[in-house]
Amino acid sequence: MDTSYDVRVWKVEVYKGVKLTSHRVRWSVGGRRWRETFRTAALADAFRSELLRAARRGEAFVVETGQPSSMARAEREVTWLLFAQQYAGMKWSRLAPNSRRNTARALTTATLALATTDRGRPDDEQLRRALTGWAFNIGASKGRTPSDETRRALAWLERNTRPISDLGKPAVARAVLDALAVTSAGTPAAPGTVQRLRGVVVNAAEYAVERRLLDRNPITSLGWKAPRTVQTIDRRVVINPDQARALLDAVAVQKPSGARLVAFFGAMYYAALRPAEAATLRKSNLALPADGWGELVLEASTPTAGASWTDSGRSREERQLKHRARGETRVVPCPPALTVVLHTHLESFGNGRDGLLFGGVRGGELAESTYCRTWRRARDVALDQADVASPLARRPYDLRHAAVSTWLNAGVPPTQVAAWAGHSVAVLLQIYAKCLVGQEDAARRRIDAALGEG
Repeated sequence: MDTSYDVRVWKVEVYKGVKLTSHRVRWSVGGRRWRETFRTAALADAFRSELLRAARRGEAFVVETGQPSSMARAEREVTWLLFAQQYAGMKWSRLAPNSRRNTARALTTATLALATTDRGRPDDEQLRRALTGWAFNIGASKGRTPSDETRRALAWLERNTRPISDLGKPAVARAVLDALAVTSAGTPAAPGTVQRLRGVVVNAAEYAVERRLLDRNPITSLGWKAPRTVQTIDRRVVINPDQARALLDAVAVQKPSGARLVAFFGAMYYAALRPAEAATLRKSNLALPADGWGELVLEASTPTAGASWTDSGRSREERQLKHRARGETRVVPCPPALTVVLHTHLESFGNGRDGLLFGGVRGGELAESTYCRTWRRARDVALDQADVASPLARRPYDLRHAAVSTWLNAGVPPTQVAAWAGHSVAVLLQIYAKCLVGQEDAARRRIDAALGEG
């Protein structure tokens, strides 16, 4: 590690932007120039003073990083908890609400796995609340004072979590990955969940490498196999048109919200909308004739994440369509049956002041718990006991799977179906190419005929 005593520190420079004012500290080590930018003058002055004190003590500076040797050592020895909080803060503004929640969940699991002792350890549930609800939730903790329970939990973690450098040890990294594969209840986590959480830890380790806290990414270099992710939809969830109509009829009679939700579920079944896309439909998105085929012009989506994860403080936050840039749209055909359903909805309930077609009975946004509860009750009415106990249309999202399967089985080219559904062709054929109920029997009859046995 090359060091130098040739150090020069300049005055703090102030840059006034349109929205933010930044403060920059510039210095050189061995003729190589460095700079750090801070949001406040106090932080910039403190950092500059630290550089000057180190230079006056005659301390060597590291040429590769521009830092005093003591600062470089201290940064390398930073605890995982402090690093994870800094990583969460760095990522927060760039992430969607659900991604913020998944990031906090992954960092929480990793932090608990990196505890060095059980002595005096608070209850796991307390630790999880302190981490997920405070340490890694930048929005919820900003400008607020933590509770006594949260403060005690975080104080214990600060004393008893490993330094970030320990993640470079294969046994430690493996323990973190093994923890990601288990739920808080001790049962195996879903493969898709493990993949998402591992992705967060991989990215955090890359950030540690970027900051020179680790020499290489210990997660990607470890011979650890994630559980195999199911790449196809269970064909048992896919309903046929008769079942779909029966379910929509059953929705209509559910009190108090059912009649308002027929068009919501209809948009998922007839136009393959995601629930978050259907919840964002406005009257301005509808291009409907009096009857027959129309179009839906989708332009936004509002996934449910929870109020503590959004910038607005609401449980939903409007964003661009999935897999699309902000401002891009997706045009989806509106079959005649859906045209009728949407006209009926507008005549009966109109739309909200912001143009949204679907909302709560008492106004406000449509809650996920409301439409899921209505759907469960409708299944109990429309399906027989065997089907109710089966995976058939268990979730509202399964209506989208049924729509895409119907289009494919009707002979619509995969490229067109992919465009309507908002997927790539590869993903479509891998995941959504499902047969309708009864389709296999027809295929067997055709094979019998070909073999001369029909």
